[in-house]
Amino acid sequence: MEITDLITPDSIIANLRVSSKKQALQELAKRAAELTGQHERAIFDVLLERERLGTTGVGNGIAIPHGKLASLSGLHGLFARLEEPIDFDSIDDQPVDLVFLLLAPEAAGADHLKALARVSRLLRDRSICEKLRGTNDAEALFTLLAHSQASQAA
Repeated sequence: MEITDLITPDSIIANLRVSSKKQALQELAKRAAELTGQHERAIFDVLLERERLGTTGVGNGIAIPHGKLASLSGLHGLFARLEEPIDFDSIDDQPVDLVFLLLAPEAAGADHLKALARVSRLLRDRSICEKLRGTNDAEALFTLLAHSQASQAA
């Protein structure tokens, strides 16, 4: 599973301006709906339901909201660099400024878990996160994400 299996240059938001976790999830659902053809409300509801189970704010300024939709045909990712960090109820109580949304079909099973693990591994690399925080250019963000997987695999 490669990061480029999940995201394209169109699925990068370089400077998302939001002031709360709910607003961030709404904006991500809106963009994900455009990319996947799914209903924005269905995506938002799935993300909210997942957050009720426990925060997807994994620490170090990173959140990985995710969910499954029955009508989705494959895995989809969306990366957003927030203009200003927001409270995301993270496990370390630190504000979040890097968000990687992951959507999967209901039947994805192991593929969903593999994708989550891949994203988590990537964003655990502090040097990659520093570089992601250092640019607000969507093309540069995509290149960083795409090329960082190659260096991690090597």
